[in-house]
Order: sequence, then C-alpha cells, then structure tokens
Amino acid sequence: MSTCVFIQIRCKPGTTYKVAEDIALQEIHSELYSTSGEYDLLMKLYIPEGEDVGKFIDEHLLHIPNIERSLTTMTFKAF
Repeated sequence: MSTCVFIQIRCKPGTTYKVAEDIALQEIHSELYSTSGEYDLLMKLYIPEGEDVGKFIDEHLLHIPNIERSLTTMTFKAF
C-alpha cells in the first residue's frame, strides 16, 4: 500500500510556474495546486510501498531548481 503525503513547496520569487512545470514533467504527483501564504505550491503525492519517504522526495523532487524549501505532511488514515 502506498503512503500519501502532502508537500508544500516554497519557490524563489518569480519561479513558481516554472517549478510547477518541472514537477509536472516528473509525473510523480497525484495533484498539484498553486497556493497563497507561506508556500507557493501544494502537492499530493503517493510514495510507492517499500520506498523511504525522505529519500523518494529528495531524489524525485528536491533536485528541481528554484525550490527554496519544502514541508512534508505525512498521512495515516483516510476517513
């Protein structure tokens, strides 16, 4: 069973749409939204079973240029 995580992403000013495009090209997300507030993007991602969450995010997302910071929220049970 895969693990659902939500990742908030802060981008360097003026790069949000380029970062979103680069994320979309990775084809790893379930949903991706532009948001207001402290972070610029919100991504819903399913981590494949058996994968380390931190390593998966590091290898598949955080190499994208212009990402300044991310905040990952783990999920446990859907209601």
